[in-house]
Amino acid sequence: ILTSLEKLEVAPPSPGQLRHVFFHNALPFVGFGFLDNAIMIAAGTQIELSIGVVLGISTMAGKYCQIQNCLFLFSRSSSLAGYVEALASRLGLSIPDLTPKQADMWQTRLSAHLGKAIGVTIGCILGMFPLLFFGDEEEKLEEKN
Repeated sequence: ILTSLEKLEVAPPSPGQLRHVFFHNALPFVGFGFLDNAIMIAAGTQIELSIGVVLGISTMAGKYCQIQNCLFLFSRSSSLAGYVEALASRLGLSIPDLTPKQADMWQTRLSAHLGKAIGVTIGCILGMFPLLFFGDEEEKLEEKN
């Protein structure tokens, strides 16, 4: 026997609620993507320029070391996600006001996943700023060879 509450249909989230879900998921991932990409570019390039030059290893071996470093840094930067989310909540990013059934609807999940994907993409693009500072060093190394 169904109770009267179970018989009620839950209305899907409004467009405003879906926007709130989108931004609630996107903003922390912008910060995460920024930190992740900036750290990987800076540290990976320094490893390639220092260890690669000192050991005289090929570019491919240097790239292998850089990939290993990036995997290590990704595991470290994944722990940064908690700090980014905590900062976002301190800045006033509130949790969307949804019922449990609304939170489980496909529209809400789609909005959350799109927010995460777009947020990390924007963050990674912004996190490429260290590339602005590495052009001169690579040109000098090419001129020496």
